[in-house]
Amino acid sequence: MRIRARHVAIVLWAFSPSIGEAHEVFVSNEKDNTVSVIDTATMQVVHTMSVGSRPRGLKLSPDGTKIFLCASDSNAIQEFDAHTYKHIADFKDIDDPEQLALASDGKRLYTANEDSAAVTAIDIETREVVGRVDVGVEPEGIAVSPDGKTVVVTSETSNMVHFIDAMKLEVFDNVLVGARPRHAEFSADGKKLWVSSEIAGSVSVIDVATRSIDRTIAFEVPGLTKDMVTPVGIRLTKDGKKAFVALGMANRVAVVDAESGSVEKYMLVGMRVWHLELTREDKLLVTTNGASNDVTLIDVATLAPVKSIRVGRYPWGAAARP
Repeated sequence: MRIRARHVAIVLWAFSPSIGEAHEVFVSNEKDNTVSVIDTATMQVVHTMSVGSRPRGLKLSPDGTKIFLCASDSNAIQEFDAHTYKHIADFKDIDDPEQLALASDGKRLYTANEDSAAVTAIDIETREVVGRVDVGVEPEGIAVSPDGKTVVVTSETSNMVHFIDAMKLEVFDNVLVGARPRHAEFSADGKKLWVSSEIAGSVSVIDVATRSIDRTIAFEVPGLTKDMVTPVGIRLTKDGKKAFVALGMANRVAVVDAESGSVEKYMLVGMRVWHLELTREDKLLVTTNGASNDVTLIDVATLAPVKSIRVGRYPWGAAARP
């Protein structure tokens, strides 16, 4: 009996209970001006979306119906239907957006504007800019606290994390971290903020209440010099037990005990791993490997790679929905 490869993939996936429900993963391809859509049930690219110039950060709306994308060289945030993949609208005149963050209620979007050293706040329903906040030089990483009250942004050249009051749209504190902070990630309870520093080769874990650094986690990958370890993307599991850190040129993801800060394992993935995404139930980790033009799917329970999937050129960001 002849069995098609697609059917084999579905059968194999069905007998992998640790990975959980199927998802669509959206991956921005910086050099191709596209977004690849991956079906985790078949582990294949099922659609390619044409988008604006130099797509980088992207997020799904809380209800999973829309995609918001930073088209950096188009100076726009683009909105797409997550089911039909059709372009809905552009939020225009958004200077060089690199990453974006969404409030948990889905009402407001924040983006880091690298060239203008600012953060822009946008009302999603009206698509109108409601305010801008001046921050340090070359802002990139941005996140909103789970309660929606605090926005944080990292400034690469200033080596700072800026804490912004979301209602007043004013900076109320700054924290100095390691050289070239690239990404910020709140813990699920909002009590800790994890910030990667690419040149320092470390991650700072900040106590949100006091805005003081609890600990600094350094990475030493056997066989690699320190300058090859360049942390960027971070993802934390919802139970607060594990953190995953993309180590850039080291071509590895660090598995960190989030409570103790100890590194448990280094997982080899594709080349120049930029960013990470966890599926909703924290069963599957997705890595975007910029220099090898692929993504790696990792089973979180076993910390074992499932498959590498070729996408477009220079994959950068990823977002997953059931």
